[in-house]
Amino acid sequence: MPQISVHTLSELSAEARAALLRRAESDLGPFLDKVAPIIAAVREEGDEALARFGREFDRAAVTADAIAATPEDFDAAFKAVEPEMIETLETAIDNVRRFHEAQMPEEMWLKEMSPGVFAGERVTPIPSVACYVPRGKGSFPSVVMMTAVPAVVAGVPQLVIITPPGPDGGVDAATLVAARLAGVEKVYKAGGSQGIAAVAYGTATVPKCVKVVGPGSPWIVAAKRLLADRIDPGPPAGPSEAIVIADETANGRVAALDLLNEAEHGPDSSAYLVTPSKRVVEEALAAIPGYWAQMGEERVGFSQAVLCGPRGGIVLTETMDEAIAFVNDYAPEHLQVHSKAPFDYLGALRNAGEILLGEHTPIAIGNFMLGPNAVLPTNLAALTRSPLGVHDYLKLTSIGHVTKAGYARLAPHAERFARYEGFDAHANAVSTLRDDAFGK
Repeated sequence: MPQISVHTLSELSAEARAALLRRAESDLGPFLDKVAPIIAAVREEGDEALARFGREFDRAAVTADAIAATPEDFDAAFKAVEPEMIETLETAIDNVRRFHEAQMPEEMWLKEMSPGVFAGERVTPIPSVACYVPRGKGSFPSVVMMTAVPAVVAGVPQLVIITPPGPDGGVDAATLVAARLAGVEKVYKAGGSQGIAAVAYGTATVPKCVKVVGPGSPWIVAAKRLLADRIDPGPPAGPSEAIVIADETANGRVAALDLLNEAEHGPDSSAYLVTPSKRVVEEALAAIPGYWAQMGEERVGFSQAVLCGPRGGIVLTETMDEAIAFVNDYAPEHLQVHSKAPFDYLGALRNAGEILLGEHTPIAIGNFMLGPNAVLPTNLAALTRSPLGVHDYLKLTSIGHVTKAGYARLAPHAERFARYEGFDAHANAVSTLRDDAFGK
Protein backbone atom coordinates (compact mmCIF):
# COMPACT_ATOMS: atom_id res chain seq x y z
CA MET A 1 0.00 0.00 0.00
CA PRO A 2 1.44 3.42 -0.92
CA GLN A 3 2.51 5.71 1.92
CA ILE A 4 0.53 8.84 2.69
CA SER A 5 2.61 12.01 2.39
CA VAL A 6 3.32 13.69 5.74
CA HIS A 7 4.89 17.16 5.62
CA THR A 8 6.30 18.77 8.77
CA LEU A 9 5.87 22.43 7.93
CA SER A 10 8.64 23.80 10.18
CA GLU A 11 11.20 21.56 8.49
CA LEU A 12 10.39 22.64 4.95
CA SER A 13 12.37 25.17 2.96
CA ALA A 14 10.55 28.14 1.49
CA GLU A 15 10.65 26.40 -1.90
CA ALA A 16 9.23 23.14 -0.49
CA ARG A 17 6.47 25.04 1.34
CA ALA A 18 5.59 26.87 -1.86
CA ALA A 19 5.39 23.52 -3.65
CA LEU A 20 2.62 22.43 -1.28
CA LEU A 21 0.53 25.36 -2.49
CA ARG A 22 0.70 24.36 -6.17
CA ARG A 23 -2.27 22.77 -7.91
CA ALA A 24 -2.42 20.63 -11.00
CA GLU A 25 -2.58 22.83 -14.06
CA SER A 26 -3.67 21.42 -17.39
CA ASP A 27 -1.70 22.41 -20.46
CA LEU A 28 -4.49 23.59 -22.73
CA GLY A 29 -2.26 23.88 -25.79
CA PRO A 30 -3.10 20.47 -27.29
CA PHE A 31 -6.79 20.88 -26.43
CA LEU A 32 -7.01 24.30 -28.07
CA ASP A 33 -5.75 22.83 -31.34
CA LYS A 34 -8.26 19.98 -31.23
CA VAL A 35 -11.20 22.09 -30.12
CA ALA A 36 -10.91 24.76 -32.83
CA PRO A 37 -12.18 22.56 -35.71
CA ILE A 38 -15.01 21.22 -33.52
CA ILE A 39 -16.17 24.77 -32.86
CA ALA A 40 -15.95 25.60 -36.56
CA ALA A 41 -18.02 22.55 -37.47
CA VAL A 42 -20.78 23.40 -34.99
CA ARG A 43 -20.86 26.98 -36.23
CA GLU A 44 -21.29 25.81 -39.83
CA GLU A 45 -23.35 22.62 -39.45
CA GLY A 46 -25.29 23.19 -36.22
CA ASP A 47 -27.35 20.21 -35.06
CA GLU A 48 -25.80 17.85 -37.62
CA ALA A 49 -22.37 18.49 -36.07
CA LEU A 50 -23.73 18.03 -32.54
CA ALA A 51 -25.19 14.65 -33.50
CA ARG A 52 -22.02 13.56 -35.29
CA PHE A 53 -19.78 14.50 -32.36
CA GLY A 54 -22.22 12.85 -29.96
CA ARG A 55 -21.82 9.60 -31.87
CA GLU A 56 -18.05 10.01 -32.19
CA PHE A 57 -17.07 11.29 -28.73
CA ASP A 58 -19.89 10.07 -26.48
CA ARG A 59 -20.59 6.82 -28.34
CA ALA A 60 -24.22 7.89 -28.20
CA ALA A 61 -27.01 6.96 -30.58
CA VAL A 62 -28.11 10.55 -31.15
CA THR A 63 -29.52 12.14 -34.29
CA ALA A 64 -29.80 15.75 -35.41
CA ASP A 65 -33.59 15.72 -35.06
CA ALA A 66 -33.44 14.58 -31.41
CA ILE A 67 -31.07 17.04 -29.74
CA ALA A 68 -33.66 18.37 -27.30
CA ALA A 69 -35.07 16.36 -24.41
CA THR A 70 -38.82 15.97 -24.82
CA PRO A 71 -41.60 16.19 -22.20
CA GLU A 72 -41.91 12.43 -22.54
CA ASP A 73 -38.20 12.11 -21.66
CA PHE A 74 -38.80 14.07 -18.46
CA ASP A 75 -41.82 11.94 -17.55
CA ALA A 76 -39.88 8.72 -18.16
CA ALA A 77 -37.02 10.00 -16.01
CA PHE A 78 -39.31 10.45 -13.02
CA LYS A 79 -40.36 6.82 -13.41
CA ALA A 80 -36.76 5.61 -13.76
CA VAL A 81 -35.31 7.39 -10.71
CA GLU A 82 -36.13 5.81 -7.34
CA PRO A 83 -38.66 7.72 -5.23
CA GLU A 84 -36.17 8.00 -2.37
CA MET A 85 -33.66 9.73 -4.66
CA ILE A 86 -36.35 12.09 -5.91
CA GLU A 87 -37.15 12.95 -2.29
CA THR A 88 -33.45 13.63 -1.66
CA LEU A 89 -33.28 15.88 -4.71
CA GLU A 90 -36.37 17.76 -3.55
CA THR A 91 -34.87 18.31 -0.11
CA ALA A 92 -31.51 19.45 -1.51
CA ILE A 93 -33.05 21.76 -4.11
CA ASP A 94 -35.32 23.31 -1.48
CA ASN A 95 -32.28 24.15 0.68
CA VAL A 96 -30.33 25.50 -2.29
CA ARG A 97 -33.31 27.62 -3.35
CA ARG A 98 -33.81 29.02 0.17
CA PHE A 99 -30.15 29.99 0.42
CA HIS A 100 -30.10 31.76 -2.93
CA GLU A 101 -33.39 33.53 -2.30
CA ALA A 102 -31.79 34.97 0.83
CA GLN A 103 -28.80 36.00 -1.30
CA MET A 104 -30.88 38.11 -3.70
CA PRO A 105 -30.19 41.86 -3.50
CA GLU A 106 -32.98 44.43 -3.53
CA GLU A 107 -34.30 45.14 -7.02
CA MET A 108 -33.39 48.81 -6.98
CA TRP A 109 -32.09 51.44 -4.61
CA LEU A 110 -31.82 55.18 -5.02
CA LYS A 111 -30.15 57.48 -2.53
CA GLU A 112 -30.04 61.26 -2.33
CA MET A 113 -26.30 61.95 -2.42
CA SER A 114 -26.85 65.66 -1.88
CA PRO A 115 -29.91 67.92 -2.24
CA GLY A 116 -31.51 67.22 -5.62
CA VAL A 117 -28.90 64.62 -6.64
CA PHE A 118 -30.04 61.01 -6.67
CA ALA A 119 -27.96 57.93 -7.55
CA GLY A 120 -28.43 54.21 -7.16
CA GLU A 121 -28.51 50.84 -8.87
CA ARG A 122 -31.04 48.58 -10.51
CA VAL A 123 -30.59 44.80 -10.57
CA THR A 124 -31.79 42.80 -13.58
CA PRO A 125 -31.13 39.21 -14.67
CA ILE A 126 -28.80 38.26 -17.48
CA PRO A 127 -31.02 37.52 -20.51
CA SER A 128 -29.82 33.99 -21.28
CA VAL A 129 -27.60 31.41 -19.56
CA ALA A 130 -26.55 27.85 -20.34
CA CYS A 131 -25.70 25.47 -17.50
CA TYR A 132 -23.14 22.83 -18.45
CA VAL A 133 -23.68 19.52 -16.64
CA PRO A 134 -20.91 16.94 -17.16
CA ARG A 135 -21.61 13.23 -17.41
CA GLY A 136 -18.45 11.18 -17.88
CA LYS A 137 -18.72 7.87 -16.04
CA GLY A 138 -21.28 9.16 -13.58
CA SER A 139 -24.32 11.32 -13.12
CA PHE A 140 -24.23 14.81 -11.64
CA PRO A 141 -27.70 16.05 -10.65
CA SER A 142 -25.92 18.10 -7.97
CA VAL A 143 -24.38 20.24 -10.72
CA VAL A 144 -27.86 20.79 -12.15
CA MET A 145 -29.20 22.19 -8.90
CA MET A 146 -26.11 24.26 -8.09
CA THR A 147 -26.05 25.94 -11.51
CA ALA A 148 -29.75 26.10 -12.36
CA VAL A 149 -31.45 26.95 -9.05
CA PRO A 150 -29.68 30.31 -8.52
CA ALA A 151 -30.39 31.18 -12.14
CA VAL A 152 -34.10 30.47 -11.64
CA VAL A 153 -34.08 32.50 -8.41
CA ALA A 154 -32.34 35.35 -10.25
CA GLY A 155 -35.08 35.29 -12.89
CA VAL A 156 -33.00 34.49 -15.99
CA PRO A 157 -35.57 34.59 -18.83
CA GLN A 158 -33.89 31.99 -21.05
CA LEU A 159 -32.24 29.19 -19.10
CA VAL A 160 -31.02 25.97 -20.70
CA ILE A 161 -29.00 22.92 -19.69
CA ILE A 162 -26.50 21.25 -22.00
CA THR A 163 -25.14 17.81 -21.15
CA PRO A 164 -23.55 14.87 -22.99
CA PRO A 165 -25.93 12.16 -24.25
CA GLY A 166 -25.66 8.59 -22.96
CA PRO A 167 -25.07 5.45 -25.05
CA ASP A 168 -28.81 5.17 -25.69
CA GLY A 169 -28.88 8.70 -27.08
CA GLY A 170 -30.80 10.00 -24.10
CA VAL A 171 -30.17 12.40 -21.23
CA ASP A 172 -29.29 10.99 -17.81
CA ALA A 173 -32.53 10.44 -15.91
CA ALA A 174 -31.42 12.08 -12.63
CA THR A 175 -30.28 15.12 -14.59
CA LEU A 176 -33.76 15.50 -16.09
CA VAL A 177 -35.43 15.03 -12.71
CA ALA A 178 -33.19 17.63 -11.08
CA ALA A 179 -33.74 20.01 -14.00
CA ARG A 180 -37.52 19.89 -13.73
CA LEU A 181 -37.42 20.19 -9.93
CA ALA A 182 -35.13 23.20 -10.32
CA GLY A 183 -37.50 24.79 -12.82
CA VAL A 184 -35.76 24.10 -16.16
CA GLU A 185 -37.46 22.28 -19.04
CA LYS A 186 -34.97 23.04 -21.82
CA VAL A 187 -32.26 20.37 -21.80
CA TYR A 188 -30.09 19.59 -24.82
CA LYS A 189 -27.83 16.68 -25.73
CA ALA A 190 -24.71 18.72 -26.37
CA GLY A 191 -21.64 17.80 -24.36
CA GLY A 192 -17.98 18.67 -24.55
CA SER A 193 -16.58 21.56 -26.55
CA GLN A 194 -19.34 21.09 -29.14
CA GLY A 195 -21.88 21.94 -26.46
CA ILE A 196 -20.11 25.18 -25.57
CA ALA A 197 -19.98 26.07 -29.27
CA ALA A 198 -23.69 25.33 -29.63
CA VAL A 199 -24.73 27.84 -26.97
CA ALA A 200 -22.14 30.37 -28.15
CA TYR A 201 -23.45 30.44 -31.73
CA GLY A 202 -26.86 28.82 -31.47
CA THR A 203 -28.21 26.06 -33.72
CA ALA A 204 -31.62 25.29 -35.16
CA THR A 205 -32.43 23.55 -31.87
CA VAL A 206 -30.10 24.99 -29.22
CA PRO A 207 -30.64 28.68 -28.46
CA LYS A 208 -27.73 31.10 -28.41
CA CYS A 209 -26.87 32.24 -24.88
CA VAL A 210 -24.79 35.12 -23.58
CA LYS A 211 -23.23 33.18 -20.67
CA VAL A 212 -22.32 29.60 -19.77
CA VAL A 213 -21.61 28.28 -16.27
CA GLY A 214 -20.58 24.94 -14.83
CA PRO A 215 -17.51 22.74 -14.41
CA GLY A 216 -15.98 20.57 -17.08
CA SER A 217 -12.95 18.87 -18.60
CA PRO A 218 -10.02 20.61 -20.32
CA TRP A 219 -12.07 20.30 -23.53
CA ILE A 220 -14.69 22.54 -21.93
CA VAL A 221 -12.11 24.98 -20.58
CA ALA A 222 -10.41 25.20 -23.98
CA ALA A 223 -13.72 25.83 -25.75
CA LYS A 224 -14.65 28.56 -23.26
CA ARG A 225 -11.30 30.24 -23.82
CA LEU A 226 -11.61 30.17 -27.61
CA LEU A 227 -15.20 31.42 -27.47
CA ALA A 228 -14.74 34.06 -24.78
CA ASP A 229 -15.44 36.81 -27.33
CA ARG A 230 -18.78 35.15 -28.18
CA ILE A 231 -20.06 34.03 -24.77
CA ASP A 232 -19.23 34.89 -21.17
CA PRO A 233 -17.39 31.76 -19.94
CA GLY A 234 -18.48 32.21 -16.32
CA PRO A 235 -16.31 31.62 -13.26
CA PRO A 236 -13.46 29.11 -13.67
CA ALA A 237 -13.77 25.73 -11.93
CA GLY A 238 -10.65 23.57 -11.90
CA PRO A 239 -9.75 20.27 -10.22
CA SER A 240 -11.21 19.71 -6.75
CA GLU A 241 -9.26 20.78 -3.68
CA ALA A 242 -9.84 20.78 0.06
CA ILE A 243 -8.19 21.38 3.40
CA VAL A 244 -9.36 19.84 6.65
CA ILE A 245 -7.90 21.87 9.52
CA ALA A 246 -7.98 20.23 12.95
CA ASP A 247 -6.96 21.32 16.42
CA GLU A 248 -6.08 19.27 19.52
CA THR A 249 -9.75 18.61 20.30
CA ALA A 250 -10.46 16.94 16.93
CA ASN A 251 -11.08 13.26 16.26
CA GLY A 252 -8.47 12.12 13.74
CA ARG A 253 -10.60 9.26 12.46
CA VAL A 254 -13.45 11.62 11.60
CA ALA A 255 -11.04 14.12 10.03
CA ALA A 256 -9.69 11.32 7.84
CA LEU A 257 -13.20 10.61 6.52
CA ASP A 258 -13.50 14.21 5.36
CA LEU A 259 -9.97 14.31 3.97
CA LEU A 260 -10.92 11.58 1.48
CA ASN A 261 -13.88 13.57 0.09
CA GLU A 262 -12.14 15.71 -2.51
CA ALA A 263 -9.20 13.33 -2.93
CA GLU A 264 -11.48 10.79 -4.64
CA HIS A 265 -12.48 13.17 -7.46
CA GLY A 266 -9.40 12.45 -9.56
CA PRO A 267 -5.61 12.24 -9.58
CA ASP A 268 -5.38 15.97 -10.31
CA SER A 269 -7.23 16.90 -7.09
CA SER A 270 -5.56 18.30 -3.96
CA ALA A 271 -6.38 17.47 -0.34
CA TYR A 272 -4.60 18.17 2.96
CA LEU A 273 -5.22 17.53 6.63
CA VAL A 274 -3.51 20.43 8.43
CA THR A 275 -3.05 20.13 12.20
CA PRO A 276 -0.62 20.77 15.06
CA SER A 277 -1.77 17.57 16.77
CA LYS A 278 0.42 14.47 16.39
CA ARG A 279 -2.41 12.43 17.91
CA VAL A 280 -4.79 13.58 15.15
CA VAL A 281 -2.16 12.67 12.56
CA GLU A 282 -1.65 9.20 14.00
CA GLU A 283 -5.39 8.54 14.23
CA ALA A 284 -5.93 9.67 10.64
CA LEU A 285 -3.06 7.59 9.27
CA ALA A 286 -4.37 4.53 11.10
CA ALA A 287 -7.94 5.03 9.87
CA ILE A 288 -7.43 5.76 6.18
CA PRO A 289 -6.49 2.21 5.02
CA GLY A 290 -9.73 0.91 6.54
CA TYR A 291 -11.73 3.57 4.71
CA TRP A 292 -10.00 2.71 1.46
CA ALA A 293 -11.10 -0.90 1.95
CA GLN A 294 -14.71 0.31 1.84
CA MET A 295 -14.33 2.30 -1.40
CA GLY A 296 -14.38 1.25 -5.04
CA GLU A 297 -11.09 0.54 -6.80
CA GLU A 298 -11.22 3.60 -9.04
CA ARG A 299 -11.90 6.04 -6.17
CA VAL A 300 -9.17 4.43 -4.06
CA GLY A 301 -6.74 4.89 -6.93
CA PHE A 302 -7.63 8.56 -7.25
CA SER A 303 -7.33 9.29 -3.52
CA GLN A 304 -4.06 7.38 -3.20
CA ALA A 305 -2.62 9.36 -6.10
CA VAL A 306 -3.54 12.56 -4.27
CA LEU A 307 -2.74 11.72 -0.65
CA CYS A 308 0.47 9.89 -1.47
CA GLY A 309 1.64 12.44 -4.02
CA PRO A 310 2.96 16.01 -4.09
CA ARG A 311 -0.47 17.74 -3.83
CA GLY A 312 -1.96 16.04 -0.81
CA GLY A 313 -1.51 14.26 2.48
CA ILE A 314 -0.96 15.61 5.98
CA VAL A 315 0.70 18.88 6.99
CA LEU A 316 1.92 18.89 10.59
CA THR A 317 2.35 22.35 12.06
CA GLU A 318 3.72 23.54 15.40
CA THR A 319 0.67 25.67 16.29
CA MET A 320 -2.88 26.39 15.12
CA ASP A 321 -1.73 29.88 14.15
CA GLU A 322 0.78 28.30 11.80
CA ALA A 323 -1.93 25.98 10.44
CA ILE A 324 -4.27 28.92 9.83
CA ALA A 325 -1.53 30.87 8.06
CA PHE A 326 -0.96 27.90 5.74
CA VAL A 327 -4.69 27.68 5.00
CA ASN A 328 -4.90 31.38 4.18
CA ASP A 329 -1.91 31.10 1.83
CA TYR A 330 -3.46 28.04 0.16
CA ALA A 331 -6.95 29.61 -0.25
CA PRO A 332 -8.70 26.25 -0.69
CA GLU A 333 -11.92 25.58 -2.55
CA HIS A 334 -13.32 23.66 0.44
CA LEU A 335 -12.25 24.22 4.05
CA GLN A 336 -13.57 22.20 6.96
CA VAL A 337 -12.73 23.06 10.57
CA HIS A 338 -12.53 20.12 12.99
CA SER A 339 -12.70 21.43 16.54
CA LYS A 340 -14.96 21.40 19.57
CA ALA A 341 -15.02 25.21 19.20
CA PRO A 342 -14.79 25.83 15.43
CA PHE A 343 -16.22 29.35 15.58
CA ASP A 344 -13.14 30.42 17.57
CA TYR A 345 -11.12 30.21 14.34
CA LEU A 346 -13.60 31.71 11.89
CA GLY A 347 -12.34 35.28 12.21
CA ALA A 348 -8.76 34.30 11.36
CA LEU A 349 -9.69 32.14 8.36
CA ARG A 350 -9.87 34.62 5.48
CA ASN A 351 -9.31 32.79 2.21
CA ALA A 352 -11.53 29.86 1.20
CA GLY A 353 -14.37 29.19 -1.19
CA GLU A 354 -16.41 27.81 1.70
CA ILE A 355 -15.76 27.30 5.42
CA LEU A 356 -17.59 24.40 7.04
CA LEU A 357 -17.55 24.59 10.80
CA GLY A 358 -17.49 21.53 13.03
CA GLU A 359 -17.26 17.77 12.79
CA HIS A 360 -20.97 17.46 11.90
CA THR A 361 -20.61 19.72 8.83
CA PRO A 362 -18.68 17.48 6.43
CA ILE A 363 -17.80 18.53 2.91
CA ALA A 364 -20.26 15.94 1.60
CA ILE A 365 -23.11 17.84 3.30
CA GLY A 366 -21.81 21.07 1.78
CA ASN A 367 -21.54 19.50 -1.67
CA PHE A 368 -25.10 18.24 -1.78
CA MET A 369 -27.48 19.34 0.95
CA LEU A 370 -26.53 22.44 2.92
CA GLY A 371 -27.76 25.18 0.59
CA PRO A 372 -24.73 27.35 -0.28
CA ASN A 373 -23.41 26.78 -3.77
CA ALA A 374 -20.87 24.01 -4.27
CA VAL A 375 -19.42 25.50 -7.47
CA LEU A 376 -16.47 27.19 -5.80
CA PRO A 377 -13.31 29.05 -6.83
CA THR A 378 -10.20 26.88 -7.24
CA ASN A 379 -6.47 27.31 -7.86
CA LEU A 380 -6.03 30.34 -5.54
CA ALA A 381 -9.08 32.08 -7.03
CA ALA A 382 -10.61 32.15 -3.53
CA LEU A 383 -8.22 35.03 -2.86
CA THR A 384 -10.37 37.24 -5.08
CA ARG A 385 -13.48 35.34 -6.23
CA SER A 386 -16.70 34.11 -4.66
CA PRO A 387 -18.77 30.92 -4.94
CA LEU A 388 -21.29 30.70 -7.75
CA GLY A 389 -24.47 32.48 -6.70
CA VAL A 390 -27.33 34.64 -7.83
CA HIS A 391 -24.89 37.50 -8.49
CA ASP A 392 -23.44 35.46 -11.38
CA TYR A 393 -26.83 35.63 -13.09
CA LEU A 394 -27.53 39.29 -12.39
CA LYS A 395 -26.17 42.55 -13.68
CA LEU A 396 -26.19 46.00 -12.11
CA THR A 397 -27.21 49.16 -13.91
CA SER A 398 -26.35 52.51 -12.39
CA ILE A 399 -29.31 54.89 -12.00
CA GLY A 400 -29.11 58.66 -11.70
CA HIS A 401 -31.54 61.56 -11.46
CA VAL A 402 -30.68 65.23 -10.89
CA THR A 403 -33.26 67.91 -10.23
CA LYS A 404 -33.01 71.45 -11.60
CA ALA A 405 -31.67 72.67 -8.28
CA GLY A 406 -29.17 69.84 -8.06
CA TYR A 407 -27.97 70.51 -11.59
CA ALA A 408 -27.30 74.14 -10.78
CA ARG A 409 -24.92 73.11 -8.02
CA LEU A 410 -23.09 70.32 -9.92
CA ALA A 411 -22.82 71.85 -13.40
CA PRO A 412 -20.00 74.32 -12.62
CA HIS A 413 -17.93 71.51 -11.10
CA ALA A 414 -18.58 69.22 -14.06
CA GLU A 415 -17.62 72.00 -16.50
CA ARG A 416 -14.41 72.65 -14.61
CA PHE A 417 -13.54 68.93 -14.70
CA ALA A 418 -14.21 68.73 -18.44
CA ARG A 419 -12.14 71.83 -19.23
CA TYR A 420 -9.24 70.45 -17.17
CA GLU A 421 -9.30 67.11 -19.03
CA GLY A 422 -9.71 68.76 -22.44
CA PHE A 423 -13.20 67.55 -23.34
CA ASP A 424 -14.93 70.45 -25.08
CA ALA A 425 -18.29 68.79 -25.72
CA HIS A 426 -18.48 67.62 -22.11
CA ALA A 427 -17.81 71.14 -20.92
CA ASN A 428 -20.29 72.71 -23.35
CA ALA A 429 -23.03 70.32 -22.21
CA VAL A 430 -22.93 71.77 -18.70
CA SER A 431 -22.12 75.38 -19.64
CA THR A 432 -24.34 78.37 -20.34
CA LEU A 433 -24.91 76.79 -23.77
CA ARG A 434 -27.33 74.41 -22.05
CA ASP A 435 -29.29 77.30 -20.61
CA ASP A 436 -29.36 78.90 -24.06
CA ALA A 437 -30.64 75.64 -25.58
CA PHE A 438 -33.50 75.64 -23.09
CA GLY A 439 -34.30 79.13 -24.31
CA LYS A 440 -33.30 80.90 -21.13
